[in-house]
Amino acid sequence: METNRQKKIGGVIQRDLADILQSHLRDAGKTGILISVSKVKVTTDLSQAKAYLSIFPAKNSKEILEELNQLKPQIKHEVAQRTKHQLRRMPNLEFFIDDSLDYIENIEKSIKGDENPIDQPDLLSRRKKS
Repeated sequence: METNRQKKIGGVIQRDLADILQSHLRDAGKTGILISVSKVKVTTDLSQAKAYLSIFPAKNSKEILEELNQLKPQIKHEVAQRTKHQLRRMPNLEFFIDDSLDYIENIEKSIKGDENPIDQPDLLSRRKKS
């Protein structure tokens, strides 16, 4: 379970990281792409921060994620500059694609649409018997 300190640090990083990522997109001239930071989880020792990103349109997400991983040192430095009065040490950043919205959308499609696993049990993957 996350402590209040972890949640606070995650919130501070999340807010600043969202601003920084949007400005990086603008500076790179990438229009029509939206990045939001849906969650930042900080480890108990405060050394790692996992940032979950929603990238729209989703077809660009892999490419954007690779770019962000190359720019990670600069992004970490910028976040550290903004949070220097709140954090003694800046945690290492890790970026992940947050696919929870796609997951929810697929569930909704299944419920509303033709893909009903009750009527069509073949849609579900078979459970392995141990």
